Amino acid sequence: MPGSPLAAWGRLRRSPRLEQSLDGVDSRLGHHAASVRSRVMNIETTRLILRPWMEEDREPFAAMSADPAVMEHLLPLGDRDRANAWIDRQMAHLAEHGFCFWALEEKESGAFAGSVGLVKVGYEAHFTPAVEVGWRLARAFWGRGYAPEAAIASMGYGFEVFGLSEIVANTAIHNTNSRRVMEKLGMCHDAQDDFDHPRMPEDHPLRRQALYRLSRDRWTATVLGQ
Repeated sequence: MPGSPLAAWGRLRRSPRLEQSLDGVDSRLGHHAASVRSRVMNIETTRLILRPWMEEDREPFAAMSADPAVMEHLLPLGDRDRANAWIDRQMAHLAEHGFCFWALEEKESGAFAGSVGLVKVGYEAHFTPAVEVGWRLARAFWGRGYAPEAAIASMGYGFEVFGLSEIVANTAIHNTNSRRVMEKLGMCHDAQDDFDHPRMPEDHPLRRQALYRLSRDRWTATVLGQ
């Protein structure tokens, strides 16, 4: 599917720069390579860079997270301290597991554009343990196809580098924009999988969540064409 979001990881996998970096880490670190690679590397797509967090990301992340439009379908982070704590958790997750919700940078401008990546689901539900893909973009970068471009690269990293068997995503039932992105990514939805988010109050409008899944087999068949 040339030109579609599902082609992004295929282009990334064939990047000589990425392959040389992976080979170099593998040869030096042996069986520790997978965890170290993600800590020292950027993931690059045609227009974006997914990278570890830096101190200078804290201010634009806090500003993005204070934007009601960005946070419409997410629990608010509140003040700057809570936004900083969220970044700290991502950095700790990266150190422990080798992946996280990375900082997202626009290649052309070098500007902070948001956060996209993978994390282990941090609550108990019928589909856990699981790894989820997620995204949060600053409003200035909406409408450019950045969410699916970065998400497909994140999932490719999870499947191809870490050998994950499945990646999930969830959002509020009425969040049609995010649900369209999940469908663009080739993820599958079964209404019987939908669930009440255990971290949301019972009367919260975001409590009911739609769950999407993408298996490694479907990834291989759909994205890699094998």
